[in-house]
Amino acid sequence: MSSLKLAAIDIGSNAIRFQVTNVLTYEGQHTFKKLEYVRFPLRLGQDVFTLKKIGADKEDKFFRLMHAFKLLLDLYEVDDYYACATSAMREAENGFKITEKVHQLLGLKIKIISGETEAELINRVVLNNLDPQTYLHIDVGGGSTELNLISEGKKIASKSFRIGSVRSIEQIESASFLGEIDDWVKKWILGKYKNVTAIGTGGNINKVYELAKKRKNNRILYAHDVSRVQDFVGQYTLEQRIHVLQLNPDRADVILPASHIYLYVMKAAKCRKIAVPDVGLKDGIMHMLYERNLASTQTGF
Repeated sequence: MSSLKLAAIDIGSNAIRFQVTNVLTYEGQHTFKKLEYVRFPLRLGQDVFTLKKIGADKEDKFFRLMHAFKLLLDLYEVDDYYACATSAMREAENGFKITEKVHQLLGLKIKIISGETEAELINRVVLNNLDPQTYLHIDVGGGSTELNLISEGKKIASKSFRIGSVRSIEQIESASFLGEIDDWVKKWILGKYKNVTAIGTGGNINKVYELAKKRKNNRILYAHDVSRVQDFVGQYTLEQRIHVLQLNPDRADVILPASHIYLYVMKAAKCRKIAVPDVGLKDGIMHMLYERNLASTQTGF
């Protein structure tokens, strides 16, 4: 039996996620076993989407968090890792400068990726075991929303939109981006595909699924389920969502704007239901790292 330790660092606009996974190989079978998972609600987008840069306080916390992750990488003796930053770091005037500082002082490489690359990484796990039907993959983050049209196991079209849950609560204008979504859906879906099923990824849609309390554990929600959860959560104040519904503070204020985006896209594309597979960027990173190391082993490099 052989093992390979891999780590993913997903630097998002609302939270930063760190995961270490041990890939075990036995008699040709591969098992991914999670060893460590940390989610820290730093919310870089709160600064970036209003000030256009990451402020000194968040920069200091970010550096200390990366230092903690670097120590964990060393302690777990990780074989390979990939750290990437998405919308907030991408748009921050000082984003590249901060990642360079982390690299110089800690030796930790962070890649600032495009929305398209982000979607491609998530699709590595979303596309697994899909039936040969038509799907619209919707990933709503803090600062951006990625849409991917998939038909018969192949990606037909994709686009990243500058609309997300953190942007919404920071009162960033979103009407124009909703219009862009309408245009994209009209161009690629309406009149071309019927019976499109949505696939939702991201922390908020998973929380919506949890709050929906579906009896069947098939990870499927209908549009009316999402609307019902919106009405349910909307009757509580922010404080009540935290203390009565037991939502994390950084989830309590973004779940409604995020669910609105999911529902808006579903209605625009005439999707009656949405599958919620409970995978995300970190899972796509793990599969990318595994494939990279497998290829390296096979070629002898």
